Amino acid sequence: MKYFMILGILACSIHIITAKDTSTEFEKALIVPNILDVAPAEKIEVQFLLIITLNVGIYAYTCVKYGNKSVDLGNELTPTETRQIPEIHYKHEGGVLYTLVMTDPDVPTRKGYNREFRHWLVGNIPEENIAKGEILAEYVGPAPPKNTGKHRYVFLVYKQTQGSITFDERRLSNRDGAQRKRFNVKKFAEKYNLEGPIAGNFMRVEYDDNVPAYAKLLGF
Repeated sequence: MKYFMILGILACSIHIITAKDTSTEFEKALIVPNILDVAPAEKIEVQFLLIITLNVGIYAYTCVKYGNKSVDLGNELTPTETRQIPEIHYKHEGGVLYTLVMTDPDVPTRKGYNREFRHWLVGNIPEENIAKGEILAEYVGPAPPKNTGKHRYVFLVYKQTQGSITFDERRLSNRDGAQRKRFNVKKFAEKYNLEGPIAGNFMRVEYDDNVPAYAKLLGF
């Protein structure tokens, strides 16, 4: 039994993402000006965790492996790889609160307006401790419809310069799919006087065969 425990521990490793020019990549992908006026200067480290469970008799040992599932300024991932909540890291100041946003500006496609879909929204985050933030919209992974091409999924961090915020937003569970449509991150930031985005990252995800089942869970 100890043998399997050791294997589980050794399977864990940390993947360090490659640095790029965040502002340039945001502009090349047209995130600026599609949903932002100014690109973030800093990069958020976003890593999707691959969970490996080793079952030995009645015991189960779980190892979190980072693998190569990092978001890197426009790289392509799959709906399956991005279904779980990712690990998030960004430059932060001690004692400061932040807001994290994940949005898809391509719903149902890149054409038209009011097309943002909020995938994740957390406010009042102390430094970078996402788990201690206030969840406004629970995380839901990408589920782009068939024949709509590659969607851009954008992660943004804003600084709450005025401290704690009382958010006047409907709280959304991971099954409230319809209520997540027609989000506007720019208007949201203006409404709460958020500074930034101070950091960002994005990935591209396209439909795969697991999307229909996942979309059904979201209420679509």
